[in-house]
Amino acid sequence: MRVLGVDPGLTRCGVGVVDGAPGRTLHLVDVGVVRTGADVPVPLRLVAIERELDAWVDRCQPDAVAVERVFSQHNVRTVMGTAQASAVAMLVAARHGLPVALHTPSEVKAAVSGNGRADKAQVAMMVTRLLRLTSTPKPADASDALALAICHVWRGGAAARLDAAVVAQRARLATAVSR
Repeated sequence: MRVLGVDPGLTRCGVGVVDGAPGRTLHLVDVGVVRTGADVPVPLRLVAIERELDAWVDRCQPDAVAVERVFSQHNVRTVMGTAQASAVAMLVAARHGLPVALHTPSEVKAAVSGNGRADKAQVAMMVTRLLRLTSTPKPADASDALALAICHVWRGGAAARLDAAVVAQRARLATAVSR
């Protein structure tokens, strides 16, 4: 499974692509950060993010997109920008027909480090170790995007298969009942 992880943000939007499967070695495909200037109007920043994410999807051909679930913070402006960038990532995925998964920061931290309260340095260290990199991806947004992709490879694939099995079982039961 190839997953594009997106750590949404208006100024810095982390993007990371990982290949892997549960119980198998993970491989880095690409990592980077989409940057927009704080002096640029928000609508134009969102267009820039959309274009860059679209190019990432075209170039890397992911099977799924994992986006950090926006959670309430104290700074409403930060939450709004993060939510807007998150929506753009989901829109790009939907336009390409890709499934989208939202993972909370604590889910990602737990999946990657075993501790849902791990700090950014611990997550970055585990991302570096899990992907067998020689250096930690910088800035933290890039490392966080890779952590999202890893989380989805390990958790999302199994969850998607379980969801599909439940849907199939319900369809079989509905067919049996209607006969």
